[in-house]
Amino acid sequence: MVETAGRAAPVATGKRRRLLLVELTRRLVREKPLGTVGGVIVLVLFVVGICADLIAPYGMNQTHLIDSLSPPSAKYILGTDQLGRDLFTRIVYGARISMYVGLGVTALAGIISTIVGMVSGFLGGKFDLVIQRIVDAWMCFPPLFIILAVMAVVGPGLVQVILVLGVLYGVGRSRVVRGAVIGIKENVYVEAARATGCPTSGLLLRHVLPNVTAPIIILLTTTMGAAIIAEASMSFLGFGIPPPTPSWGGMLSTDGRKYMLRAPWMALWPGLVLAVVVWGINMLGDAVRDILDPRLRGGLGRYSGVTRKTPRRSE
Repeated sequence: MVETAGRAAPVATGKRRRLLLVELTRRLVREKPLGTVGGVIVLVLFVVGICADLIAPYGMNQTHLIDSLSPPSAKYILGTDQLGRDLFTRIVYGARISMYVGLGVTALAGIISTIVGMVSGFLGGKFDLVIQRIVDAWMCFPPLFIILAVMAVVGPGLVQVILVLGVLYGVGRSRVVRGAVIGIKENVYVEAARATGCPTSGLLLRHVLPNVTAPIIILLTTTMGAAIIAEASMSFLGFGIPPPTPSWGGMLSTDGRKYMLRAPWMALWPGLVLAVVVWGINMLGDAVRDILDPRLRGGLGRYSGVTRKTPRRSE
């Protein structure tokens, strides 16, 4: 009987998680149309990034000098650049770079902010005071200054971009996790677990972490869009992804600015794709925040799909 109950517990937990995911998806589609559109854009980004080799009609750096600066046509859907490289192909491979940066930075920043915020907020006292003064000092510097200074030392590259942005966003956004932990650490169930002799690690993993999952998920969704914009800015300035690897920000840099009057499609398409993707991620993040935060469920207004009826006074 004990073994049967032990095996049934993970199955029930997995079933509850699947039902929760289905319910969240259903609420997203029903209550948040803009969030749904954002989710579709993010899904397309991932599909294009994963299947770039199958979608792109040409090689990433395949040149056709005879067709340089060709306008959009049946042969080149979005036109070509000054070296005759197909812009559609390079934008597709740029989606893979943005996917790597978005996922890598989000994962690293999520780990750092969760660990720092949970430990600092739960332990409190002098430890929390020291950690928060370090975070304050870190946040005093302009983010672009930190990024450019570190990248000038370590050099441009995909791994370097992910590490720098992950640490930058992880340390700064640990404040959000810390605030959520402080709000729940004095609850009765935490005190009861502490009274039973539960160690600090057990309290953090079993009782605190599940109750701060919602703000952590919201942080992850907002970090992804910010990371893609930051990578594009770094590549535009020459400190991000080095050429000839296609990056949307790099495509807007020297070549895009130099030929934008003669061939405006060189700057138009990368900028448009970047704007649409970041907009979709932000819309998805806002929708997820509204759905997961119980304080906002009653304030969705006319976009919630729920019509509120004012009860009549009894005569």
